[in-house]
Amino acid sequence: MTATVGVEAATLLAEPHHDGSDAYVVQAPFEPGDEAVVRVRVPREAAAAHVFLRHVQDGQPKTVEAVVDEETPDETWWLARWRVWNPTTRYRWLLSGGEIGHAWLNGLGLASAEATTSDDFVLALGPAGPDWHLGSVVYEIYPDRFASSGLAVDVPEWARLREWAGRPSARGPSSAFELFGGDLRGIEQRLDYLDELGVNVLYLTPFFPARSTHRYDATSFAHVDPLLGGDVALASLVRAAHGRGMRILGDLTLNHTGSDHEWFVAARADPAAAERDFYLFDDSLSLGYAAWMDLPTLPKLDWRSEELRRRMGEVLRGFGLDGWRVDVANMTGRYRSIDVNAEVARWARAAAGDRLLVAEHMHDFRPDLDGRGWHGVMSYAGFQRPVWWWLRGDAYELDDYSQTPAPRYDGAEAVATMRRFRAGVPWDATLHSWPVLGSHDTPRFATIVASRERQLVGVGLQMTSPGVPMVYYGDELGLEGEWGEDGRRPMPWDRRDHELFEAYRSLIALRLSSEALARGGLRYVHVAPDAIVYLRETRDERLLCAATRAADAYRPPAAPELEPLFSTGSEAGPSFNVWRLHDG
Repeated sequence: MTATVGVEAATLLAEPHHDGSDAYVVQAPFEPGDEAVVRVRVPREAAAAHVFLRHVQDGQPKTVEAVVDEETPDETWWLARWRVWNPTTRYRWLLSGGEIGHAWLNGLGLASAEATTSDDFVLALGPAGPDWHLGSVVYEIYPDRFASSGLAVDVPEWARLREWAGRPSARGPSSAFELFGGDLRGIEQRLDYLDELGVNVLYLTPFFPARSTHRYDATSFAHVDPLLGGDVALASLVRAAHGRGMRILGDLTLNHTGSDHEWFVAARADPAAAERDFYLFDDSLSLGYAAWMDLPTLPKLDWRSEELRRRMGEVLRGFGLDGWRVDVANMTGRYRSIDVNAEVARWARAAAGDRLLVAEHMHDFRPDLDGRGWHGVMSYAGFQRPVWWWLRGDAYELDDYSQTPAPRYDGAEAVATMRRFRAGVPWDATLHSWPVLGSHDTPRFATIVASRERQLVGVGLQMTSPGVPMVYYGDELGLEGEWGEDGRRPMPWDRRDHELFEAYRSLIALRLSSEALARGGLRYVHVAPDAIVYLRETRDERLLCAATRAADAYRPPAAPELEPLFSTGSEAGPSFNVWRLHDG
């Protein structure tokens, strides 16, 4: 392997390696008492005389000694087994003697000194997310801005009707009232386009009745907004999508409702109403109740209510959907001294049955992603931001999240960040998370990088990194946006960027054709300021992926073992390439 990918790979590929993919987890436990069987790869350059596995059971570390499972001229595979009793188990490797001396191996890599348990590898009992999800590429649609069927509707008093050719005019609360007229029937009429692009999961931002076009201020969870075509239009879209083999995900806010929601109206009208326990009423607060970001229109839910859970369970199982993206999941069930977030996540997983649950979480999601609740997260901190800061253009100087100066990463800093956020969570949770480049809450990726070549490098990274890629509508056409609301521009159907579209289509097809990209492990080959090169591999397939942000940052040797699968075709600047490795 080292000779195939070049001499510069020698240092990284010479490091011991373990991850949660099938080459390393030979037998995953499913129920308490099941045996876990795991392996670690130890190259000759890091040979150890003894290898141990330390795991934590009932809060107490325990150690088992590994045995040699397989040897080749280049490496030794060590195997350890133990019985797993806790819902989640953290473990790490200790390599001792030989060439390596004394070193711990956890999710961050090698360390000579004792490491924290929070960065250990993790096994979680029970099923992971739906298997179909791993073979997916998700496409996010903001219904008001994707496509219009010309549906005749009565424009509500809160709305400002806008022309499709326009763009959101304001930054701030008023943008929520700009109605461009997209609807669910319009999405159904564009399924041929989505088929051509190759995506197979549609994620719709909220479709519930509301007093805004973002609809996170739902007035009911029982029906679909008539402005989008109502219940009939969603049912038709779901049937049509399923008929093409596509899945449909909704967007549900478990943290709050709108202040005009029927539950909140009932709670305010009658202190004895059952719905009163659904919210956090507090006379000491200026509003008289807790609200998301103190916005009066978004009262916060109290998840200690069993009746709330019963009703929300019906919503999770409704509308014929295949799953949900859960809005502000990090804040759900948390208010001052109250913290039932983990309990709510586990409840939601059970209530949703075989449906997918992906949580929105914009910072350190790891404490909330233990393999027992949300199946995965939208990986802003662990993927989007390190890719942004590695590829961003000179004009993007202020981080739109925090309004602080935007950093600029080299390759090593970007990789270190991505590794840090993969450490300490079950591998299955990483695979079921979405490595996003943008969404309805962020500036557009095309605006961040200000370069067609760098955009494709980012998309290449997204399509070949662990996790399920999520494409934000219009990115494949080069749609831009300087902040979240500005990025919610209507889809420019009269502006087809064929070159960019074809690159997206090819990368999506590659992602959907490869088991290594869907489920495989990850080993870094070469990391430099302007290059990130890595292997995605299963026992049967190995792909070499190279992302560069400058000319000549990485050139693999010409070798018959390398079969080109994708190339941006750029030799004078940023590029992304994928090769299949054949034994040779």
